[in-house]
Amino acid sequence: MIMEEIRIVLAEDHALMREGTRRILEEYPDLKVVGEAEDGQRALDLIATLKPDVAILDIRMPKLNGVAVVRRMRELSPATKAVMLTAYDDDDYILALMEVGASSYLLKTTQADELVDAIRRVHMGEAVLGKDIAVKVAQLWARHRIMDGDNLSAELSPRERDVLEYAAKGLRNKDIADKLYMSVRTVEGHLSNIYTKLRVSSRTQAVLYAISQNLVSPEEEK
Repeated sequence: MIMEEIRIVLAEDHALMREGTRRILEEYPDLKVVGEAEDGQRALDLIATLKPDVAILDIRMPKLNGVAVVRRMRELSPATKAVMLTAYDDDDYILALMEVGASSYLLKTTQADELVDAIRRVHMGEAVLGKDIAVKVAQLWARHRIMDGDNLSAELSPRERDVLEYAAKGLRNKDIADKLYMSVRTVEGHLSNIYTKLRVSSRTQAVLYAISQNLVSPEEEK
């Protein structure tokens, strides 16, 4: 089976980590690193010029941080998805990234196969949270966005809750459709309604809200 090529821009200010990540990605025939950057401004320039499918971005970089890059690349290359590499002490950055709509949050200790899986899933339109970071990010999201007495989840229908639960477990839209015996288009419609009712703008934000309110578990589907 021939897999679709995923074009990647890799931005990391530490040369050894950048080189190591590139070498890992080069082992997979469907992943192609088309540009590398040592700072945020260079990353943004490459993204604007090359229009990659995925940008792997460090959060803390010289010249422009990851938040600024994601915010500006949404105008310069709206089809490019952002996979963010983060650490537990990046709370303020993570909150800002949730607002600008990054697709994925992973720790720098993430295993190679998990990074590759995240890249592929993000390219397909999914949201990916690292296992170790999902709960922490949800807690930050709760403190930042959820007001006392706010119960937006009460507006969700039982079917929308089902869709959200499977989304939180990392299932793709097609897999959710198979589980719930509905079309992919119906799943997409439910997700759109969920975003509206929860007052969020992305799958990642909806999942974080659900986790923060104990509506779903971030554990993967077995």
